Formats: sequence, C-alpha cells, structure tokens
Amino acid sequence: MCASSLEEIVVSITSPVKAPRIDGRRLRSERTKQLIIEAFIALLRDEQKMPTAVQIAERAGYSVRSVFERFPDLNALRVAATDYALAQAAALAPARHVDGDRRTRVDSQTETRAHTCERGVALWRVLMNFEKESDELKQRVRRARDTTVIRLELMYKPELSTLPAEQRRHVLIALEALTDHESWARMREQHGLPFDEARAVWVYAIDRLLPPTPAG
Repeated sequence: MCASSLEEIVVSITSPVKAPRIDGRRLRSERTKQLIIEAFIALLRDEQKMPTAVQIAERAGYSVRSVFERFPDLNALRVAATDYALAQAAALAPARHVDGDRRTRVDSQTETRAHTCERGVALWRVLMNFEKESDELKQRVRRARDTTVIRLELMYKPELSTLPAEQRRHVLIALEALTDHESWARMREQHGLPFDEARAVWVYAIDRLLPPTPAG
C-alpha cells in the first residue's frame, strides 16, 4: 500500500464524523403526519366508525388541507395508520415466557393478545370494511393474521410438535380464529365480560384445543 493511501485511511479513521444535517421542515412534517395518524386512530376508538377528514383535522389540530398534503386520500391514511398500529403492537407485545411451562405460556400469550385486541379492534373493523376496496389494506390484514399464527406456533411449539402436519395446521387455524379481534370484541361488548374474565375464556378454550404437553 502506498504512503498516500495509508495517509488517507488514517485521516478517514481519525477525523470526526460530521452528523447528518437534520431538515427541520421535514421533521415537522413527519411529526404532523404522526399526529394526524394518532388522531385518526383515537377517533376510531371513540366513535367506532370511520371519521371524516374534517373530524380528523380538528382532532389533530390542523386544517383539512394539512391532512391531504400528507395523505392523497383517506385510503392512504388508513394504510399509514395500519402500518403505525402494527409497528406499535410489535413493540408493545414481544413474545414472553416462550420456554415456560404450559400454563405460563397460555397465560402470557392470552394476556398479550387480549391487550393487542383491546387497543386495536376499532382499527381492525375499519380494515374489514375497506379491505375489498384496497389491495394495500388486504395485504396488511394478511400480514397481521400471519403474524398471529407465527406467534401461536412459537408459544405452543411443544404441544403442536406432537401433531401430524395437517392436524397441526387445523389447530393453528382454530387458535387464530379463536383469538381474533372480533372474538375478543364479542366477549367484551355482546356478552359484557370484564377484561380478566374474557381472557379466562380464552385460557379455558386454548387449553382444551391444544394436545397434551410432551413429557420433559
């Protein structure tokens, strides 16, 4: 290696790295975008129906023009809100007690899933209403369900590993359907169950769906 090349490497290592310039206007725009998404989700939870652009703007504290400057239409806002909610759910609900005994795993999985459904049922209903009109929303629905199945496979791996492939698939389908957002909402809204009692119903049903836990 020539001296000049060595010199360049030394300079590049020892010279302070300049921090990337932060564009204040872009940061403010992204913050506005997030507040609009949060306002949209909050309105869904409060009103249990799709809000108008005017309602979203008022809740966020911006003009309707600001909403449509960041989202070309309400479908784009629904997609962005779904991505935001899915990322938030993943951050708030990591898999816990994966190596615990059967009861610990069932308790952990149902508690995490119950909180996810409690927070997300209003948005989920909007997705169900509009997914046929949007391939992007349809993809998000599929991703959410696939994520649920992956979590179920992880949490109940010891029990599911004892089943033939086709039977294991059927049990996973039943578990995913059992712990769907609407399943949770029916227990809470139609039957008026308190949070802990509704979760106990899931614990009871899951424990009976799963095959015996292998010894050891």
